[in-house]
Amino acid sequence: MSLAIDLPAKNGKADTLGWSYWSGWKTLAKWGGLLLIALIYFPLGWLALMSVSEQPLSGIPFPLSLEHYAALFEDTRWLQPFGASIVIATLVGLVCATTATLVGRALPHARRPGPILLTLVLPLFVPGMSMGAALFIFLRSFLGLKLGFWSIFLGHLVWAFPFALLIILVLTTRFDYRLVEAAADLGASRWRTFWDIEFPLLLPGIVGAGLFGFLLSFNEVLRTIFLRGTETTMPVWNWIMAASQQSQVPIIFALATIVLLVTLPLLAGAFWLLFVRLDKN
Repeated sequence: MSLAIDLPAKNGKADTLGWSYWSGWKTLAKWGGLLLIALIYFPLGWLALMSVSEQPLSGIPFPLSLEHYAALFEDTRWLQPFGASIVIATLVGLVCATTATLVGRALPHARRPGPILLTLVLPLFVPGMSMGAALFIFLRSFLGLKLGFWSIFLGHLVWAFPFALLIILVLTTRFDYRLVEAAADLGASRWRTFWDIEFPLLLPGIVGAGLFGFLLSFNEVLRTIFLRGTETTMPVWNWIMAASQQSQVPIIFALATIVLLVTLPLLAGAFWLLFVRLDKN
């Protein structure tokens, strides 16, 4: 199979660049993509099915029962960790979106952006256990901070910020700054230029940075274990229940399914609004 690309005409004649590739790539890509989709979504669907199974640990979905959901709502111990995770993740998402936008706008104009960027994204390559232990020593021993809500927040922020910054940099490094210069020539203030020109173009990245910060914080375990003190978040509560009491595992299945049913439609709607609806507008 061959692909021909027409190049600009030279001396009245168009040059054609022809190159060949293996005809099986299309089939391989198709089945590889389907396999990855199955690996991602089949376990989630199976989790939802097992959450309504009478004996989920057996791996047999039938007979169906809602007793585990009833037991979940009778046991209110998960409400406090769930609420703590929501609050911390929301704060991390907001701070990540704001800080990453400020840094991401300034970094392309820095004299030597490479070393600065490497320093900022370095936490991506540090194992969670090592970073958690380092933050524990720094916050508890060096700063004397009482471990709890704010120590968890700081640990999650350190982990999520590099991801948020990279998302913003994807847009700011491709940003056409001639639009900003044109606005300045027309007498617009810096704030008006940002609000009317930069912000609409950066909005998908800003929201994406906030969503990544929220999700990374909401699901973080390793750093939370070192920094939680007496505070308990949702992932830690799930881990404790699954490790200490096997009878609680079906309840965890039900809770995880509820979280999926709430978060996945919201995230899908947010991404559709930002990357489909706004892109068309």
